[in-house]
This record gives sequence, C-alpha cells and structure tokens, in this order.
Amino acid sequence: MPKALIVIDMQNDFCPGGALAVAGGDMIVQLINAMMREFDTVVLTQDWHPADHASFADNHPEAEPFSLTEMPYGPQVLWPRHCVIGSEGAAFHPALDLDRADLVIRKGFRPEIDSYSAFFENDHKTSTGLAGYLRERDLADLSFVGLAHDFCVAWSAIDAAKLGFTVSVIEEATRAIDLDGSLEKARADMRGAGVTLR
Repeated sequence: MPKALIVIDMQNDFCPGGALAVAGGDMIVQLINAMMREFDTVVLTQDWHPADHASFADNHPEAEPFSLTEMPYGPQVLWPRHCVIGSEGAAFHPALDLDRADLVIRKGFRPEIDSYSAFFENDHKTSTGLAGYLRERDLADLSFVGLAHDFCVAWSAIDAAKLGFTVSVIEEATRAIDLDGSLEKARADMRGAGVTLR
C-alpha cells in the first residue's frame, strides 16, 4: 500500500524564536527530512493567516493570549499573532527539505475560522481538499509528524482516521505545546479514534 508522510506546520513561528514557539520544534527537522525517503508521497501543511484572523488574541479587545473564547463553531484558543500570510514567521523552517514535497496545503486563511486539521477547518465541515487528493492517488496509509503534537498534528490524525485512512503519528518527530494537559488529552483522543502512536 503506498504511504504518505504528512508534515504539519514546520514553520518559523512554531520553532524557537518564533511568535508561537514550540519547545524543541527545530530539533525534529533533520529527522523529518531523513524520514521523507521512506514514503511514496510527502505533503506539507502551512498555517497561513490573514492579519485580521479571528484566532489572534490581539484582534479581541482585552483578550489575553492562550485564553479561551467561544466562536460560532465552538471553543477557540486565542493565540499570539503568528504565521501571517507572506511573513518570515509563516515560511517553512529553512532546513526543511521542500524539494521532496508533492503538495503544500495552506490552512487558516479564512479570517473568521481557525484551521488546526490538514483536512477540515475547525467547524469540522469546510474541507481543505486533502482527502480527495490522497484518495485519487490511492494513498491510504498516512503517517503524521511536525508541530504541534497536541493541536494541529492530533486534529489532523483524528480527522484522517475518521475519514477511513490508516493513521500513525510518529511521536519522536513531533513536539507539543502542552497547554493545561493538552498533550495527554490529545494522545487519549487519538488512540480513541484508532490512531497508532509510535
């Protein structure tokens, strides 16, 4: 069965020194590059937000970063401004091997809704088109790596499992934010959805 490696959000703003840095985020780049050779297809996702994005805390008067608000589609963490379209922070980590990528999926570009998953916006309805791409190429065995383990990686892996793909998360090639126990919750949710953690 052909296998795809889905590399989630390996961008400057999620690496040390970035606006929403994940501890050790830059430490997994070379490992991910080495893994790319083991897969038939490599897909990269890229967080790609307009400056007026609803998930940015500074677009909400009085709101603190990492606080929770309610959006029409459900609860939403308000994040520090990050991965603004065309910014250096939104660019892929300079050491990531972009030549191996068959497809780049940009997500989070609609100002009114956030998008953690590589497959759907956070309303769980608006599709990115990734599932169709993978199915048309007969890619049913998916492995996920990248940032952050407990948000965009987990949401992507769970959605992939719900869509009927065979799904693994390679934990050594991820790093987590771990906001109020979010890592253990994400791991439990992934296992519950049928995702293999390895």
